[in-house]
Amino acid sequence: MRSPHVVVVMGVAGTGKTTIGPLLASRLGVPYAEGDDFHPEANIAKMSAGVPLGDADRWPWLDAIGAWAHERAGLGGVVSCSALKRSYRDRLLAAAPGLVFVHLTGDRELIEERMTHRQGHFFSQALLDSQFATLQALGADEPGVPVDVSGTPEEITERAAAALGELDRPST
Repeated sequence: MRSPHVVVVMGVAGTGKTTIGPLLASRLGVPYAEGDDFHPEANIAKMSAGVPLGDADRWPWLDAIGAWAHERAGLGGVVSCSALKRSYRDRLLAAAPGLVFVHLTGDRELIEERMTHRQGHFFSQALLDSQFATLQALGADEPGVPVDVSGTPEEITERAAAALGELDRPST
């Protein structure tokens, strides 16, 4: 990537946002922020109890991520954030207009398998259905790229970096 974008690594739980985010940040030479760290305690308690968050729960979280992205404008950065709905991504873009999305996508069975082996994470596997039901795929008119999550974290990171590089290429 030529310019230092702020990149939001998005997708449902289990796609590898927390794994790929830091690897991509390192690859791009920019700071990483864990999106879960922006959640208020009430959100974490809800998710830990298997209760899906509503939009009212998400707005302050998205605003905090958007503020971080805005502060990084022109400097670059990578932040993980599920950004499942178009309205969530629009809110992030309103706060930080230059950001781009890397939408981690994958087969539900693969994602569910990965979730069964996760440890030390507050997200309940019971919410995976809710996340898939809520997910609105990255639109063709949105700034970003879909990246398949099959393979090793390093392979996924390389695909993401290559796809981001294509965004910076002038179209002929």
